Amino acid sequence: MRSALWLPIFNQLADPRTVAALAAQAEEHGWHALFVWDHVRWHAPVREVADPWVTLTAAAMVTERLRIGPMITPLARRRPVKVARETASLDLLSGGRLTLGVGVGSDRFGAEYSATGEGGDEKTRGVMLDEALAVLTAAWSGEPVRHHGAHYTVDDVAFLPRPVQRPGIPVWVGGFPGKRRPMQRAARHDGYVPVNLEHPDQLAEAAAMIAGLRAPGPFDIAVELAPGNDLAPYAAAGATWWLTAFDPESVTVDEVRGVVRAGPPMG
Repeated sequence: MRSALWLPIFNQLADPRTVAALAAQAEEHGWHALFVWDHVRWHAPVREVADPWVTLTAAAMVTERLRIGPMITPLARRRPVKVARETASLDLLSGGRLTLGVGVGSDRFGAEYSATGEGGDEKTRGVMLDEALAVLTAAWSGEPVRHHGAHYTVDDVAFLPRPVQRPGIPVWVGGFPGKRRPMQRAARHDGYVPVNLEHPDQLAEAAAMIAGLRAPGPFDIAVELAPGNDLAPYAAAGATWWLTAFDPESVTVDEVRGVVRAGPPMG
């Protein structure tokens, strides 16, 4: 199981320079990835929030091997044509190290949709997510994109240069265990991130369901657990990545630095 430093880029972690320094240290200590949250706001006591793309760009500039990516970005509040440009450019800049985590997003913790008049209900956001992923997949091919959907139009636009990774950037889909639609969506892509996972049995059930929905081949499942948890049962249940879970309202630079210096616990 590979290990990723997964950071809510809030308050003390809202400075891209701070996160970039942590990324460089993580690479030195054998970590495999740096993933960051993607939010425009969060409830109190969080007041400061960093942009994930700027932060990941800073991290890419000071690392050589560390995978990077937003985990997860709610595509329903991002224009897919802009994400196509951002992802291709960041993959090029990093030498092919980008993983794109996606999901429908939620209004629960920061009223990010309702406070900005975006997104509609969860069902609508799911439709927008699938449509946006179709645009991205086409854009990463380098061929002209001709898409006329319910929410997005792209009329004969080629997105060049292409990402380094072929046929495109790996996409991991987030969703609650037991919800079939996110697992179906994940099975069409490259990975699954179960949200609010409670025990390894849930993970094993989800892994089995996804395996039954897709052809055999490489596929990642990433679990979020606080540092110090026993990862072995989750690895046995099918997890291929561990994402460090930090409290978004109280995490400090010193806390993260301590976890980084301790190194990844498995492989």
